[in-house]
Amino acid sequence: MREIRFYRSSERPYGAFSNLYRRAIEFEGQAYPTSEHAYQAGKARKPEVRAWLMAAPSPALLAMAAHGLYQWDIAPDWSRTRFDRMRRVLWAKFTQHPDLADLLVSTGAARLIETATVDNAVNRLWGEVEHKGGRNMLGLMLMEVRERLWQGRAAKPLAAPMAVEAAE
Repeated sequence: MREIRFYRSSERPYGAFSNLYRRAIEFEGQAYPTSEHAYQAGKARKPEVRAWLMAAPSPALLAMAAHGLYQWDIAPDWSRTRFDRMRRVLWAKFTQHPDLADLLVSTGAARLIETATVDNAVNRLWGEVEHKGGRNMLGLMLMEVRERLWQGRAAKPLAAPMAVEAAE
């Protein structure tokens, strides 16, 4: 099976799969500058912590700050809801940006892998670390979104049927 590895948002063309890729999305009625912002907004327990996270000068610093929150600053159900939230954020990102959806669908049946070089728990959860492995949750979720997009496209007729009027 073919593999597509990605990590940095600046990599072409697959950096767009990174949550740090700068493309605004609307999620739960709010505009966010990146999918990372939309995801991490759900992590904070208190509005002031959420505002502090959202004010980070870059998506990478937002991610670092969110990963460093104390347990008492994290929403109580976060460990149970985070994967569902990420799926919904990814769906929003790829359905709101047809060019990104086209890129994702163009990967066909390739295995998508977020590949990090730094070995830590976050990188091993959301991706894989070279020579160390990982759960690759982001890659798996992207493949789920790709499948849903492909099925939606396959279900649509190629052209709208033409109306035929009966001549009387």
